[in-house]
Amino acid sequence: MTPRSQVATTEPMPDGAKPVDSPVETLAFDDALAELQRVVGELEAGGQPLEAALVLYERGVALQARCERLIGDAELRVQQLVARAGGALETRDVQVTEATEATD
Repeated sequence: MTPRSQVATTEPMPDGAKPVDSPVETLAFDDALAELQRVVGELEAGGQPLEAALVLYERGVALQARCERLIGDAELRVQQLVARAGGALETRDVQVTEATEATD
């Protein structure tokens, strides 16, 4: 059974983005944001039956969470930039839980 957050709609994505039936967890940030904007536009336009609007809303919530998660991961990577001797920068791979523990 497919979770509701992965329910597909039939409209194509603009600008060569992944199809809307892609699982939310596999979408890159730009693809998730573009689809989220499309979903919001559809909901704002109205006219869908209640069940279709609920499916769109659930997909939108999942997309919004995906975007937040990807932004959070990017922020962690930026925070892990460490100035090295001579001014060079180095990134360190840090798991989200490690970074959270370090800031507590």
